[in-house]
Amino acid sequence: MLALASLLLGCLAVTGAEASADEEIRQPAARGDHIESLLRQMTLEEKVGQLTQAAGGRSKNLNSKLTAEELDRVRAGRVGSYLHVAGAEPLRELQRVAVEESRLKIPLLFAMDVVHGYRTIFPVPLAITASWDPEQWETTARISAREAASSGLHWTFAPMVDITRDPRWGRVVEGSGEDPYLGSIMAAAQVRGYQGEDLAAADTVMAATKHFGAYGAPTGGRDYGSADISERSLHETYLPPFHAAMTAGTGSYMTAFNDIAGRPTTANADLVNGTLRSKWGFDGMIVSDWNAIAELMNHGIATTRSEAGALAISAGVDMDMMSLVYADDLPAAVASNPVLLQHLDNAVRNVLKAKQKLGLFDDPFIYHDTAKEAAMLRAQDHIDAARRVAVRSIVMLKNDNAILPLAGTKKRIAVIGSLATDRQSQLGSWRARGDKAEVISLLDGIKAGAGKGAVVNHAAGIDADNPDALKGAVALANDSDIVILVTGEDYDLSGEARSRSDISLPRDQQRLADAILAVDKPVIVALAGGRPLAVPGLAEKADAILMTWFLGNQAGPALADVIFGKAAPGGKLPISFPRATGQVPYSYGEYPSGRPADPDPAKDTNRYSDLPITPLYPFGHGLSYGDIELSNLELGSPTMDGSTPIEISATLTNNGKLAGDETVQLYLRDRHSTIAQPQKILRGFRRLSLKPQEKKTVSFTPTSDQLAFFGPDGKWRSEAGMFDVMVGSSAETIVLTGAFELTETVESKVPASAIATGVTVQ
Repeated sequence: MLALASLLLGCLAVTGAEASADEEIRQPAARGDHIESLLRQMTLEEKVGQLTQAAGGRSKNLNSKLTAEELDRVRAGRVGSYLHVAGAEPLRELQRVAVEESRLKIPLLFAMDVVHGYRTIFPVPLAITASWDPEQWETTARISAREAASSGLHWTFAPMVDITRDPRWGRVVEGSGEDPYLGSIMAAAQVRGYQGEDLAAADTVMAATKHFGAYGAPTGGRDYGSADISERSLHETYLPPFHAAMTAGTGSYMTAFNDIAGRPTTANADLVNGTLRSKWGFDGMIVSDWNAIAELMNHGIATTRSEAGALAISAGVDMDMMSLVYADDLPAAVASNPVLLQHLDNAVRNVLKAKQKLGLFDDPFIYHDTAKEAAMLRAQDHIDAARRVAVRSIVMLKNDNAILPLAGTKKRIAVIGSLATDRQSQLGSWRARGDKAEVISLLDGIKAGAGKGAVVNHAAGIDADNPDALKGAVALANDSDIVILVTGEDYDLSGEARSRSDISLPRDQQRLADAILAVDKPVIVALAGGRPLAVPGLAEKADAILMTWFLGNQAGPALADVIFGKAAPGGKLPISFPRATGQVPYSYGEYPSGRPADPDPAKDTNRYSDLPITPLYPFGHGLSYGDIELSNLELGSPTMDGSTPIEISATLTNNGKLAGDETVQLYLRDRHSTIAQPQKILRGFRRLSLKPQEKKTVSFTPTSDQLAFFGPDGKWRSEAGMFDVMVGSSAETIVLTGAFELTETVESKVPASAIATGVTVQ
């Protein structure tokens, strides 16, 4: 077998290629035959080299594997991309070896997981989505791209757009929550931010939208697990954000680790080549996740590495991240089945096209300006933006008796909890080049923001080396006028491979919370974490709760801005908070069933007998300052045809004495259909800031395509009939209702949730 592979490799080499390579390779990238010229000259080894991504270091020790032996691999054309590398100067030298000392002089692609910041670290993705403001995501991605590109990087493994309804899954922290429409809007914003208007510009990076499939639906919330879901769920719930990212121009996708009903995405030709490439028309690059091609053997669908490589290349996976199956084992598969050569050549084309779009053939060193790198990293406007995004990501879950804001108070403030000083956690689970020394802790932010006359003291309450730590925290609380309890999860309890069977507070945090809430003092909770938490005790006893997530470098100042009234909170939950772990998975958009849930437990309905039928805090929930009222629902027409959007408007009025934010949310429901429809679907939102007594009118213009469902015949169809209109401040807080009639049945080819609704504000 190996002898045959060697023979085939020799046959594929072009006679005289070495002599003519330099002349042909230096032709301008704009020439349409440039990539084909390269393909004609490449040996089989050089082709699989282009499809190979290797680690140039470790995530916490970048560039550490760039040894002399590794440089020889580059010279031999046996690698096409590196991850876990960074730095304008070291990557310039690595690129120089590729474009000056290799035979075909093809530039390398440098990549990193730049998920919510590169050096300036922003809130974790779930938190940014909680802003319900796509401009915040676009800003975050734009700054991340500028910093990463200045350090020699071309490619980020983001955005992660996986929808999940099960917060036991640790990677919920990296996504946009439970709703496909909200997720689609945020996916497109991220792609626009990373890639800018010109992917060849020196301050952009190529997006890798991940993880294509249904990675967010693993059984039991266990990471990497099987998603045993229906075709309808796949297309209506999990795939729309991927389509929205494609419409926004994403340059690449990453396949998911897991399988869908027994078919691992990394080898699922129907999904990758069929849906993504053929039906949707995606013509960019697709990369596997880390070692996922080799892991097809663990799935049980490949018996050898060579077979795993054949399955992945046939499915449409262009680049092999870290398993080295393509590099070491794909040649043998090609030798035994020459039909694979066509898939191989297509994959090489896609990789080379990506490098061409990035402008690397024109100027491979455009990303390697050390002076620009020094000026770009943590520039002041980046730090300022990180603070603004963090403020807008905070969600006020509760505010009894308007205890917040604490503006103008001169009090003794007790800040309780070890998380108040935990800078590491504020960086989240993907921190790129983030440095905890550059994080302003929650405690330091509160101290700086409290103002003259306020005395701020801290007690950790949890200390393995001090058995009296809890007593000290209680004593401090008793001796203070008001308590800010910082509790929740630390960063290591959410993220990849961090699924939890119990999403209530960790045991030591629960002990601390119980002790502090028993003190007869007002308690404001700052709840940290990367997922929804089941915290009914906090909801019952705390005077106010702010969901602060992990807020990045400017965590402390952002929290202080909200607590002391410098800024109004306005975030909304992108995923429901359960009352108990046993209530998940949960979504506001479930089907009603034949016996819809009823609050009366004596009735036999679709509910748990030991819990209310509602979540602890619903999707879309979040309070603010001020007193904002929704009123005056107006429909532009009682009917809607297949070609004209319907206008739906509502008025917001701030009747309070403080400025505040509100996100008006539009939900729709098909009353009667040939197959059951969700109880409601989000089809529009807009976050607005209103001064006291200010009034604004927001108008939504959904189209008939946005009313469609994915039918058993595989077609998107909006059926004629009545549609309910619901406008409110959360999925549970519906204030205004109406209805219109769709007068004709309409078919579409685009996932309904991937289509953005037009919004105007007066």
